Amino acid sequence: MALTATIYNFDIDLADADRHVYESVALRVARHPSESDEYLVARVIAYLLEYTEGIEFSGGISTPEDPAIAVRDLTGALTTWIDIGTPDADRLPKAAKNARRVAVYTHKDPDQFLRQLAGKRIHNAEALELYAIDRDLVRALAARLERRLAFSVSVHDRELFISFEADQVAGRVVRLVSSSEP
Repeated sequence: MALTATIYNFDIDLADADRHVYESVALRVARHPSESDEYLVARVIAYLLEYTEGIEFSGGISTPEDPAIAVRDLTGALTTWIDIGTPDADRLPKAAKNARRVAVYTHKDPDQFLRQLAGKRIHNAEALELYAIDRDLVRALAARLERRLAFSVSVHDRELFISFEADQVAGRVVRLVSSSEP
């Protein structure tokens, strides 16, 4: 019998002072059986940091040719390609050809990811943005993961403050510089 996706429901009050985005976001996120808690949390964090009109999660593992998260304009054209983790360096040129902007949010060792990208020619590399999510933040959120979860997220200078009913966790998202960038 094949395993099915697990659905997580998040009710999030987002206050992103960096981008002047203040929204109540209700997310219904499917987690594939092969997806780790940390990957799911990183997807949600990236979604919130990129939150804008036209943002959507992809079909997931079943559509590996798509980004983990996409932003589309009103015509349906892909404007922003967002990947999570440490995508293969050969995937990024395809992303850069398909979208004006490409962002990667890694929740793993950023130095290893940068070494993987070193020396690779990436089309439109100036459109590539690489970010490292604080690994302790990801672990703390993964430890609190429930099928239904409500919290608030405040963002200031790429520092995230995530508040639950009884406590708060915090961590930074840092922009990385790749040697493949100009």
